Amino acid sequence: MITNYKVDPNVGFGGVKFGVAMDSFVEKYGEPEEVDTIDEDEELDTMILHYWKKGFSLFFVGLADPILAGVESDHPDTELYGEKILGKTKKEIISLMEINGHTDYDEDREETVGKNDNDLRVSYDASMMDFFFREDNLVYMNFGIMIDDDGKIEKV
Repeated sequence: MITNYKVDPNVGFGGVKFGVAMDSFVEKYGEPEEVDTIDEDEELDTMILHYWKKGFSLFFVGLADPILAGVESDHPDTELYGEKILGKTKKEIISLMEINGHTDYDEDREETVGKNDNDLRVSYDASMMDFFFREDNLVYMNFGIMIDDDGKIEKV
């Protein structure tokens, strides 16, 4: 299984690179606890492999041979630019991102199912990273890459 939780923007997660085939990943790292499918796009399907006990989900995109295109992590050891990020405030994340060259972001409120309050999402489109805060603490993040209509990684 993945042994670290290092986010490598536009490259991969925990030493696994974006673009790896889903079958190869599962063969090497094991079966997920749950699988979801999103088939809203006629050109590309998305399979989400949830590894709940390990604290992450992986998004594989493609019709015939899905490849790794995104990651969502809420594991406490999730690390970005050498720092563990879960639990950090919005201000701390924005500062970390700015120090590492990411200055353009937007934010929006996300509806939380079954709750009266909303999560705050801070998004960096250029690096395809989203950070989700609850009560000003980072509770999870997701990041990924773009896949073209042929199921290939688009250059960033």
